[in-house]
Amino acid sequence: MKFLTLALLPLALAACASTPPMMTMVDNASLPEAVRVPAGAQQKMWTAAAGEITYECREKKDMAGQFEWGFIGPVASLKNKAGAVVGKYYGGPTWEATDGSKVTGKQLAVAPAGAGNIPLQLVKTDPAMGMGSMQGISHIQRLQTQGGVAPAAACAMTNKGDRRQVAYQADYVFYGM
Repeated sequence: MKFLTLALLPLALAACASTPPMMTMVDNASLPEAVRVPAGAQQKMWTAAAGEITYECREKKDMAGQFEWGFIGPVASLKNKAGAVVGKYYGGPTWEATDGSKVTGKQLAVAPAGAGNIPLQLVKTDPAMGMGSMQGISHIQRLQTQGGVAPAAACAMTNKGDRRQVAYQADYVFYGM
């Protein structure tokens, strides 16, 4: 019996190694089609972000005398499942790991996330800068968003130039091909 147990040990270890312990796996088939990653993309990392999005009261383009809260940029900490900080997210958009590697990218698609929440998002990344955990990342999803929409406060000539920070949370999921 001991022989059988020891013989199966490598299989058990391989099964455990297939899903990193600090990562929540995403079922892309359950997501809106617009934000699903391309076929063949493999999940490499999962993070929970908490931060702020800055908006500025400014005049609408091509609409003199009308004002809106315009997006300036985000700042957020990225944490793994255990709650350890593994990176940061900021304008660009840029995702930077604590090992110094980072990626930037361009939005491919969005999908609604419910009232009061910024949309879900799919980003195609540029090649990583620096060696580390961002090497080989090709796509990033923003999922499970909470908050982050433009302020409900009035935006008019009287407060033009005012900036407001709005709290938000989201999961950022990183994929490689």
